[in-house]
Amino acid sequence: MSLEKVQKYLQGTELEEKIIVLEESSATVELAAKALGCEPDRIAKTLSFLLDEQPILIVVSGESKIDNKKYKAQFHTKAKMIPFGEVEKWIGHAPGGVCPFGVKENVKVYLDESLKQYEVVFPAAGSGNSAVEMTIPQLEKYSGNSEWIDVSKK
Repeated sequence: MSLEKVQKYLQGTELEEKIIVLEESSATVELAAKALGCEPDRIAKTLSFLLDEQPILIVVSGESKIDNKKYKAQFHTKAKMIPFGEVEKWIGHAPGGVCPFGVKENVKVYLDESLKQYEVVFPAAGSGNSAVEMTIPQLEKYSGNSEWIDVSKK
């Protein structure tokens, strides 16, 4: 299960004790915000794309959407999300629990500028009922962040 994969990935770090396993679903931004008692935009939403047949993740603030013009300017191609049923195969986590921790080796992770407005955010922790509370510097460190990009809009 992906939650265990994330727990193992964060084991021995200052985030090990910050993983939150919820009674209720946190599989969507709205459900996660309600379950965690925070504003929806502080949920660090992890989106899965194929870029030249390579999987990438882009982590954006909860209420942000991908701006197709900005995406094309950044990556020189149209945004192509990984189909729902193929996300786990490409990324290593199923939809609802996709996060930038404990992913498959060839997955590049990008953090979107929309996250920088917050000190603390809540990405998923590998399952549809988990999250991890972390600062932006911790997200940078543990996500294997390739770079900061600006590809979102509200």
